[in-house]
Amino acid sequence: QVQLVESGGGLVQAGGSLRLSCAASGRAFSTYILGWFRQAPGKEREFVTSINRSGSTIFYADSVKGRFTISRDNAKNTFYLQMNSLKPEDTAVYYCAAGRTWPLGVSSTNYWGQGTQVTVSS
Repeated sequence: QVQLVESGGGLVQAGGSLRLSCAASGRAFSTYILGWFRQAPGKEREFVTSINRSGSTIFYADSVKGRFTISRDNAKNTFYLQMNSLKPEDTAVYYCAAGRTWPLGVSSTNYWGQGTQVTVSS
């Protein structure tokens, strides 16, 4: 069992940056594939990025490639999403996730964080 707790969301102007954190409790954090998803109002939850167990392989959605960076610290049981050059269309509730399937998908995720709101004003 893994519990995920997010922090770091908020309101930012277009072009700004935010860093989301996701702290995990439970055992075997380093054995999980991790990821971030987001859900805008009226839309389905969508994949943002995923990182493998060692951090050596990362996959990004085209919409965030070059602007967002995922990282993990297995010693601290924490992973991060650095978001730069934010756009109004990045506005959504962001969810951290953990699972066993590469790359992580909505249906293959085993554990979800509670979600944190990110709002980008124009």
